Amino acid sequence: MAAIFWLVAGILLAAAEMLTGDLTLLMIGIAALGTAGVSAAADTSLVVDAIVFAVITAVLMLGVRPILRRRYSLPPAVPTNVDALQGKSALVLEEVAAHSGRVKLGGEEWTARPMNPDEVYEPGVTVYVMRIDGATAVVWKGP
Repeated sequence: MAAIFWLVAGILLAAAEMLTGDLTLLMIGIAALGTAGVSAAADTSLVVDAIVFAVITAVLMLGVRPILRRRYSLPPAVPTNVDALQGKSALVLEEVAAHSGRVKLGGEEWTARPMNPDEVYEPGVTVYVMRIDGATAVVWKGP
């Protein structure tokens, strides 16, 4: 009878893993399934079942789960295209004012405007890209 309890618990925990994706519930579910197998094969008492469950859980959580997390974890997202330009420094080529300006950014010339429309940046000044608005770099000189 205890084997059925462990079997149902294992299946429910493994199914619940789909909601978390952390591999914790899956490891506990596998431990419950392993305990169900031992309980059915040897007709063990509840105390022995609990010990078997604890040992299998410890082995899976400390040994298997870290290996699986390293293997299947996603690398951090690397910004590309215009997203990678935010925070980069640029050299002012032509005066950057509210309605005009050019900067050299990553080896390319970009139209630019200041983040604060009241500011004007002279040629030769280093500015920082705050965001890209269409094909225009919105820049700021910084503090």
